[in-house]
Amino acid sequence: MKHHNIPPGKIICGGARWSIAVFAALIVAGAAAADRPDPLPGTVTIKTQYGFDALVNRVEKAVGNHKMGLVAQASASRGAAARGVKIPGNAVLMVFRNDYAVRMLEASVPAGIEAPLRVYITENADGTANLTYRAPSAVFAPYRNRALDEIAKELDVVFQNIVRDATGG
Repeated sequence: MKHHNIPPGKIICGGARWSIAVFAALIVAGAAAADRPDPLPGTVTIKTQYGFDALVNRVEKAVGNHKMGLVAQASASRGAAARGVKIPGNAVLMVFRNDYAVRMLEASVPAGIEAPLRVYITENADGTANLTYRAPSAVFAPYRNRALDEIAKELDVVFQNIVRDATGG
């Protein structure tokens, strides 16, 4: 096999220029698509009348009322506030329950990366907050596993009820 020493940055064929242009266009298109309100199938966003903190509290209460566990919580706005930086409120609430976890893993170990399921709360400029989540059936659909689909259908109802109670809808 013959090796060539090509200086860095040198284009070795006309087609490479075309490839770079296509690649750049795809990056720009991807960045534009990333800002869509419903970036993934099954994504539901609900604008509520509640402020950020009130909505977080309502979701926490609804999670408990529907016998699910609040596994973890992450908030860039709270982290920023601890550093003296103010950004609009946002929090990711991670929700699941061990019996669902066991059944999910029995159905599909690779699907374990999807748990816990997430509820995302974002603060709007007018002081209200939105709740966004992906339907569990949409989250687990790519695994194309019948047992997992059944679990996801059960979780769809649970999450619909949590969201209804939290948003007052």
